Amino acid sequence: MKPEKQYKYDIAYLRMAMEWSKLSYCKRRQVGALIVKGKMIISDGYNGTPSGFENVCEDDEQNTKWYVLHAEANAILKVASSTQSCQGATLYITMSPCQGCSKLVHQSGITRVVYFEKYKDTSGVDFLKDAGVEVTQITDLDQ
Repeated sequence: MKPEKQYKYDIAYLRMAMEWSKLSYCKRRQVGALIVKGKMIISDGYNGTPSGFENVCEDDEQNTKWYVLHAEANAILKVASSTQSCQGATLYITMSPCQGCSKLVHQSGITRVVYFEKYKDTSGVDFLKDAGVEVTQITDLDQ
């Protein structure tokens, strides 16, 4: 795909991830993710509690509960329970992956990550780059 056409797709998928993030019940931060392979969305996710738990992400002090799943982890786990594979896919996510999720991203076979907002700790992005994953930040979605 030509770079300018890919960029238009990247913006469109990031916008969709932004919409998906609005499904999260988390109050502190809502994050959405899409996994795309061959122009087809193979998975989606947003941050939230595991199945069977109440949809409350923060404790009484407004700290995120330890068991809240990140958006990219939810999306990768959905693929794991399907017949799809993340091998060679692109992850679109509204916030750059943390350390733990960056390991999941790399290990799942995702080869490209496009994100909107930078997480406070960028070591996850650094890890992905060191692992050979192409990482791109796009901050202007109004194109």
